[in-house]
Amino acid sequence: MHEAILWESAGDRVHCLLCPHSCRIADGHEGVCGVRRNVAGRLYALTYGRVSSVAVDPIEKKPVFHYRPGTNALSLGSVGCTMRCGHCQNWQISRSDPGDEALRDLAPEAVPDLAIGNGCQGVAFTYNEPVIWVEYVLDVAARCRRAGLYTVMVTNGYVTPEGLDAFGGSIDVWRVDVKGITAEAYSTLCKVPSPEPVLAQAERARSRWHMHVEVVTNVVPTINDSEESLRGIASWIRDALGPDTPWHVTRFFPYLEFSHLEATPVGTLRRAREIGREEGLRFVYLGNISEPGGEDTTCPTCGDVALGRSGYTVTTRGIKDGACLACGTPLGIVE
Repeated sequence: MHEAILWESAGDRVHCLLCPHSCRIADGHEGVCGVRRNVAGRLYALTYGRVSSVAVDPIEKKPVFHYRPGTNALSLGSVGCTMRCGHCQNWQISRSDPGDEALRDLAPEAVPDLAIGNGCQGVAFTYNEPVIWVEYVLDVAARCRRAGLYTVMVTNGYVTPEGLDAFGGSIDVWRVDVKGITAEAYSTLCKVPSPEPVLAQAERARSRWHMHVEVVTNVVPTINDSEESLRGIASWIRDALGPDTPWHVTRFFPYLEFSHLEATPVGTLRRAREIGREEGLRFVYLGNISEPGGEDTTCPTCGDVALGRSGYTVTTRGIKDGACLACGTPLGIVE
């Protein structure tokens, strides 16, 4: 166990300040995430240095399209989550116990050499919710910074301002899920009462800490697929994060508690892309489907394909210093 940060004493409990659940945890118990425990009046992180998954992934797989395109990231995950999404694709680890014997140790000081030795230019914290791994993430990120590696959080974004600020200055990319724009969507999909913390801290990540932000929405039929919902997300991205912010709209497939729903019709995703463009977003990508041009970065000025993609592979590269090579239009891409 590793002593946690971001907590305070609250009588005979400890008050965790990391996420909006604001858990007040009794001695011997964990918070909602399942990995932060009160031990004799102090809060401990149970998964520090404990990994469930280690892999080399293209950064496009996160998906992140406008930050260091074509590079690889060493992807690390543990167990636990602040949400309980009914369609979680990684439920085996997000809902797993920190005492799982399948977990193995990976010391922070070992990560940069592991990344560089496997041809990676960055490290991504992913697979389960990395916010609840904050102590380990910060220790790894500090070493990555010294080694010249970028860092990526693949997150549901459910974090307090204090929690977000703990990551500030250590994380380069905040790749955040926006699961809907209403309290009803969040309550139905992931058992939290509101999207407001997610939206507010995504904006803070960009405006205060100058992180590169990209947004993913898994479009779930009957829950967040209405024109009103999609238009609301798109307009929020435009106003809060800027029109160059990539929006990845991805196809839902029936799973777990939502196995009774149909897969997202391809026409719905195409309409989501149209809505994003109507709302002024310059880069809307289609994910989890094979759609010609759906993952290409097209210059909004001249129409040239600045970055062509096939799956997670960059196949065409027509950019220089983050701008369209053909006409010079800035595309908001960090190379």
